[in-house]
Amino acid sequence: MSQIIAIIPARSGSKSVKDKNIRIMNGKPMLAYSIEHALQSKLINRVIVSTDSPLYQKIALQFGAEVPFLRSAEISRDASLDIEVFDHALRWLSENENYHADLCVHLRPTHPIRDPKDIDNMITQLLADPSLDAVRSVSPAKQTPYKMWLFPEQDSCLMAPLAACDLPEAYNAPRQKLPQAYMQNACIDVMRASTILEKHSMTGDRIAGYKMQYNFDIDTEEDFIRAERFMLLQQAIHEGKRLKICCDIDGVIAAKTPKNDYSKASPMENNIRIINALYNQGFHIVLFTARGYKTGIDWKDVTARQMEEWHVHYHELLFGKPDADIYIDDKFFGVSELSAIL
Repeated sequence: MSQIIAIIPARSGSKSVKDKNIRIMNGKPMLAYSIEHALQSKLINRVIVSTDSPLYQKIALQFGAEVPFLRSAEISRDASLDIEVFDHALRWLSENENYHADLCVHLRPTHPIRDPKDIDNMITQLLADPSLDAVRSVSPAKQTPYKMWLFPEQDSCLMAPLAACDLPEAYNAPRQKLPQAYMQNACIDVMRASTILEKHSMTGDRIAGYKMQYNFDIDTEEDFIRAERFMLLQQAIHEGKRLKICCDIDGVIAAKTPKNDYSKASPMENNIRIINALYNQGFHIVLFTARGYKTGIDWKDVTARQMEEWHVHYHELLFGKPDADIYIDDKFFGVSELSAIL
């Protein structure tokens, strides 16, 4: 039987979001979610939290993890590397418990939303292919690297493309013709213990990718709010609660039109399918619009007819949203993020 250990690194310092590893999210410290995900895995044998903090140690123990040691300040700095933390943990367990892991699962507490099935799928992928050193989770990149540039010479204005592909002058090609790029999402990494101890690397040379559509790595306050709202929606669906969702019309359901001539608006069909799916899940859908707020033009009949013709399902249609250049809302979601729940 393979010895598979989850190591959750949770140092006590953080500059972007203070104490974010134990910050309360939807009623629990963020660290607790990664511990729970590891414990829900069918293949992980041990769950270890590596921390420098007695407080973090106490919290980790409360949620079912082992914390057999406190790591030193030397490998708990802002600039400390993951390889230092994992090498220390594996060597400590070998020297003090005669425990030797075959695979390590890296679960960052800053990614509190993940599917435990993905953990087991990645472990299985690595076990099935002895040539691989590691499997790393990735998500579709929002920006294509084929339209990014470097300045190779510090004092020169000449640029060079960051990435190249089979298309000539890829940086001038339409985005639809460019290869889909993926970015590592800090959700799950699975690697062989030998990759860490012998190759002194967190990934080694042969790295397989595991594709995910979600990415909830938390680095800012905005990331934190977005993840917590996502959890609330997930919980509502699971418990059958009917939350109220307020949805803007223009830019979400209707494509924006020149000079705000809403009679010429066209439906955003994919977004409408997602809104309708939320309606069918039992959510209370409120459509809210600023149409006519500034000009005084009455767009109610046009809007109601469009919603009917476009087969938009909703409970309320409200006018009177203040017109503004920029909206700031702590409960905001993009439609694409909502689709990840359904």
